[in-house]
Amino acid sequence: MSRQLRARLAAASRDAWATVLPTECSGCGVVDRALCAECRRALVPSVHPVVRDDAVIWAALTYEGAARHAIAAYKDGGRTDAAAALAGPLRAAIVAALAAVPAGRRGRGAARYDAGPGIQLVTIPSSRRAWRVRGYHPVDALLHRAGLHPFPALAQRTEALDQVGLGRATRAANKSNSLVARRPLDGMLVILVDDIVTTGATLLEARRAVSAAGGAVVGLATLAETRRLLSP
Repeated sequence: MSRQLRARLAAASRDAWATVLPTECSGCGVVDRALCAECRRALVPSVHPVVRDDAVIWAALTYEGAARHAIAAYKDGGRTDAAAALAGPLRAAIVAALAAVPAGRRGRGAARYDAGPGIQLVTIPSSRRAWRVRGYHPVDALLHRAGLHPFPALAQRTEALDQVGLGRATRAANKSNSLVARRPLDGMLVILVDDIVTTGATLLEARRAVSAAGGAVVGLATLAETRRLLSP
Protein backbone atom coordinates (compact mmCIF):
# COMPACT_ATOMS: atom_id res chain seq x y z
CA MET A 1 0.00 0.00 0.00
CA SER A 2 1.45 3.36 -1.01
CA ARG A 3 2.01 6.19 1.46
CA GLN A 4 -0.45 8.36 -0.45
CA LEU A 5 -3.16 5.67 -0.29
CA ARG A 6 -2.56 5.16 3.43
CA ALA A 7 -2.94 8.91 4.00
CA ARG A 8 -6.21 8.96 2.06
CA LEU A 9 -7.57 5.99 3.98
CA ALA A 10 -6.59 7.60 7.28
CA ALA A 11 -8.32 10.84 6.28
CA ALA A 12 -11.42 8.90 5.23
CA SER A 13 -11.43 7.12 8.59
CA ARG A 14 -11.22 10.43 10.46
CA ASP A 15 -14.08 11.79 8.36
CA ALA A 16 -16.19 8.74 9.19
CA TRP A 17 -15.55 9.10 12.92
CA ALA A 18 -16.28 12.83 12.73
CA THR A 19 -19.82 12.11 11.52
CA VAL A 20 -20.38 9.91 14.57
CA LEU A 21 -18.46 11.96 17.13
CA PRO A 22 -18.20 15.55 15.86
CA THR A 23 -15.04 17.34 16.98
CA GLU A 24 -12.84 20.26 16.08
CA CYS A 25 -9.11 20.77 15.72
CA SER A 26 -7.49 21.52 19.06
CA GLY A 27 -5.00 23.77 17.29
CA CYS A 28 -7.19 25.98 15.11
CA GLY A 29 -10.81 24.96 15.65
CA VAL A 30 -11.54 23.65 12.16
CA VAL A 31 -14.39 21.16 12.38
CA ASP A 32 -14.21 17.39 12.00
CA ARG A 33 -10.54 16.98 12.83
CA ALA A 34 -9.05 16.35 16.27
CA LEU A 35 -5.88 17.94 14.88
CA CYS A 36 -5.75 19.10 11.27
CA ALA A 37 -2.79 18.51 8.95
CA GLU A 38 -1.65 22.14 9.11
CA CYS A 39 -1.61 22.15 12.89
CA ARG A 40 0.22 18.81 12.94
CA ARG A 41 2.95 20.46 10.89
CA ALA A 42 3.08 23.29 13.44
CA LEU A 43 3.84 20.66 16.11
CA VAL A 44 6.88 19.23 14.34
CA PRO A 45 9.59 19.74 16.98
CA SER A 46 12.27 22.37 16.53
CA VAL A 47 14.33 21.64 19.62
CA HIS A 48 16.34 24.57 20.92
CA PRO A 49 18.09 25.59 24.15
CA VAL A 50 16.45 28.15 26.41
CA VAL A 51 18.50 29.92 29.09
CA ARG A 52 16.84 30.86 32.37
CA ASP A 53 19.21 32.17 35.03
CA ASP A 54 22.04 29.62 35.04
CA ALA A 55 19.94 26.78 33.60
CA VAL A 56 19.85 25.53 30.01
CA ILE A 57 16.44 24.08 29.21
CA TRP A 58 15.70 22.16 26.01
CA ALA A 59 12.36 23.12 24.45
CA ALA A 60 10.71 21.42 21.49
CA LEU A 61 8.20 24.10 20.49
CA THR A 62 7.47 27.79 20.88
CA TYR A 63 4.28 28.42 22.81
CA GLU A 64 2.40 30.37 20.19
CA GLY A 65 -0.16 29.85 17.45
CA ALA A 66 -1.39 26.31 16.88
CA ALA A 67 1.09 24.87 19.39
CA ARG A 68 -0.22 27.14 22.13
CA HIS A 69 -3.85 26.29 21.39
CA ALA A 70 -3.19 22.54 21.19
CA ILE A 71 -1.19 22.46 24.44
CA ALA A 72 -3.77 24.57 26.28
CA ALA A 73 -6.59 22.37 24.97
CA TYR A 74 -4.73 19.26 26.11
CA LYS A 75 -3.89 20.64 29.56
CA ASP A 76 -7.03 22.51 30.48
CA GLY A 77 -9.66 21.71 27.87
CA GLY A 78 -9.87 17.97 28.31
CA ARG A 79 -8.52 17.35 24.81
CA THR A 80 -6.53 14.22 25.57
CA ASP A 81 -6.84 13.31 21.89
CA ALA A 82 -4.00 15.80 21.29
CA ALA A 83 -1.60 13.70 23.37
CA ALA A 84 -0.32 11.65 20.45
CA ALA A 85 0.83 14.77 18.59
CA LEU A 86 2.44 16.32 21.69
CA ALA A 87 4.26 13.26 22.99
CA GLY A 88 6.74 13.20 20.11
CA PRO A 89 7.95 16.79 20.58
CA LEU A 90 8.37 16.26 24.33
CA ARG A 91 10.40 13.13 23.69
CA ALA A 92 12.59 15.08 21.24
CA ALA A 93 13.35 17.69 23.91
CA ILE A 94 14.29 14.94 26.38
CA VAL A 95 16.57 13.31 23.81
CA ALA A 96 18.32 16.67 23.33
CA ALA A 97 18.72 17.14 27.09
CA LEU A 98 20.15 13.64 27.40
CA ALA A 99 22.56 14.20 24.51
CA ALA A 100 23.90 17.29 26.29
CA VAL A 101 24.81 15.28 29.41
CA PRO A 102 28.55 14.48 29.53
CA ALA A 103 29.07 10.81 28.69
CA GLY A 104 30.77 10.12 32.01
CA ARG A 105 27.60 11.02 33.92
CA ARG A 106 25.19 8.73 32.07
CA GLY A 107 26.17 5.37 33.52
CA ARG A 108 25.45 5.89 37.20
CA GLY A 109 21.89 5.62 38.37
CA ALA A 110 19.36 5.02 41.08
CA ALA A 111 19.00 1.25 41.18
CA ARG A 112 18.73 1.34 44.98
CA TYR A 113 15.28 2.92 44.49
CA ASP A 114 14.19 0.25 41.99
CA ALA A 115 13.97 2.96 39.35
CA GLY A 116 16.39 1.20 37.05
CA PRO A 117 19.89 2.24 36.06
CA GLY A 118 20.77 5.50 34.39
CA ILE A 119 19.16 8.91 34.48
CA GLN A 120 15.64 9.32 35.85
CA LEU A 121 12.94 11.51 34.31
CA VAL A 122 11.28 13.59 37.02
CA THR A 123 8.20 15.70 36.37
CA ILE A 124 6.66 18.52 38.37
CA PRO A 125 3.84 17.20 40.59
CA SER A 126 0.38 18.61 39.97
CA SER A 127 -1.26 20.63 42.70
CA ARG A 128 -4.21 19.02 44.44
CA ARG A 129 -6.45 21.60 42.81
CA ALA A 130 -5.18 20.79 39.31
CA TRP A 131 -5.51 17.05 39.92
CA ARG A 132 -9.13 17.48 41.03
CA VAL A 133 -9.95 19.46 37.89
CA ARG A 134 -8.07 17.35 35.34
CA GLY A 135 -8.04 13.93 36.87
CA TYR A 136 -4.63 13.16 35.34
CA HIS A 137 -1.08 14.53 35.19
CA PRO A 138 -0.57 15.99 31.69
CA VAL A 139 3.23 15.60 31.47
CA ASP A 140 3.26 12.10 32.95
CA ALA A 141 0.59 11.09 30.43
CA LEU A 142 2.70 12.43 27.55
CA LEU A 143 5.75 10.54 28.79
CA HIS A 144 3.81 7.29 28.95
CA ARG A 145 2.47 7.98 25.45
CA ALA A 146 6.07 8.42 24.28
CA GLY A 147 7.10 5.11 25.87
CA LEU A 148 8.96 6.79 28.74
CA HIS A 149 8.46 6.41 32.48
CA PRO A 150 8.58 9.27 35.00
CA PHE A 151 10.06 8.68 38.42
CA PRO A 152 7.88 10.10 41.25
CA ALA A 153 10.62 11.95 43.11
CA LEU A 154 8.88 15.19 44.11
CA ALA A 155 5.77 16.29 46.00
CA GLN A 156 4.08 19.62 46.57
CA ARG A 157 5.02 21.05 49.96
CA THR A 158 2.62 23.97 49.64
CA GLU A 159 -0.26 24.80 47.33
CA ALA A 160 1.24 27.49 45.09
CA LEU A 161 -0.88 29.96 43.16
CA ASP A 162 -1.47 29.46 39.46
CA GLN A 163 1.49 31.13 37.71
CA VAL A 164 -0.61 32.57 34.87
CA GLY A 165 -0.61 36.37 35.00
CA LEU A 166 2.17 36.68 37.58
CA GLY A 167 5.30 38.74 36.99
CA ARG A 168 8.84 37.37 37.20
CA ALA A 169 9.50 38.20 40.85
CA THR A 170 6.06 37.00 41.95
CA ARG A 171 6.49 33.73 40.06
CA ALA A 172 9.80 33.08 41.79
CA ALA A 173 8.36 33.91 45.22
CA ASN A 174 5.27 31.81 44.53
CA LYS A 175 7.35 28.72 43.76
CA SER A 176 10.02 29.26 46.40
CA ASN A 177 10.34 26.20 48.66
CA SER A 178 7.07 24.78 47.27
CA LEU A 179 8.50 21.34 46.35
CA VAL A 180 10.09 18.60 48.42
CA ALA A 181 11.57 15.20 47.60
CA ARG A 182 9.48 12.19 48.59
CA ARG A 183 12.61 10.29 49.70
CA PRO A 184 16.39 10.67 49.78
CA LEU A 185 17.79 10.95 46.26
CA ASP A 186 21.46 10.38 47.11
CA GLY A 187 23.41 9.91 43.90
CA MET A 188 20.37 10.00 41.62
CA LEU A 189 20.88 11.71 38.26
CA VAL A 190 17.78 13.51 37.04
CA ILE A 191 16.41 15.17 33.93
CA LEU A 192 13.56 17.45 34.96
CA VAL A 193 10.61 17.54 32.56
CA ASP A 194 7.81 20.11 32.37
CA ASP A 195 5.25 21.25 29.82
CA ILE A 196 5.90 24.99 29.43
CA VAL A 197 8.79 27.17 30.53
CA THR A 198 8.27 30.90 30.98
CA THR A 199 10.62 32.37 33.59
CA GLY A 200 11.91 28.96 34.63
CA ALA A 201 10.79 29.44 38.25
CA THR A 202 9.11 26.03 38.47
CA LEU A 203 12.04 24.08 37.03
CA LEU A 204 14.55 26.00 39.14
CA GLU A 205 12.54 25.19 42.28
CA ALA A 206 12.41 21.52 41.26
CA ARG A 207 16.17 21.56 40.76
CA ARG A 208 16.61 22.99 44.26
CA ALA A 209 14.40 20.27 45.76
CA VAL A 210 16.29 17.49 43.97
CA SER A 211 19.64 18.91 45.08
CA ALA A 212 18.45 19.31 48.67
CA ALA A 213 17.63 15.59 48.73
CA GLY A 214 21.07 14.60 47.44
CA GLY A 215 20.26 14.20 43.75
CA ALA A 216 21.82 15.98 40.80
CA VAL A 217 19.91 17.56 37.93
CA VAL A 218 21.88 16.91 34.75
CA GLY A 219 19.32 18.21 32.26
CA LEU A 220 16.04 20.04 31.83
CA ALA A 221 13.46 19.52 29.09
CA THR A 222 10.13 21.10 28.28
CA LEU A 223 7.50 20.75 25.62
CA ALA A 224 7.36 24.46 24.81
CA GLU A 225 8.92 27.81 25.58
CA THR A 226 6.87 30.95 25.92
CA ARG A 227 8.59 34.14 24.78
CA ARG A 228 5.95 36.44 26.19
CA LEU A 229 7.45 39.39 28.02
CA LEU A 230 6.60 39.54 31.70
CA SER A 231 6.61 42.40 34.13
CA PRO A 232 9.46 42.41 36.68
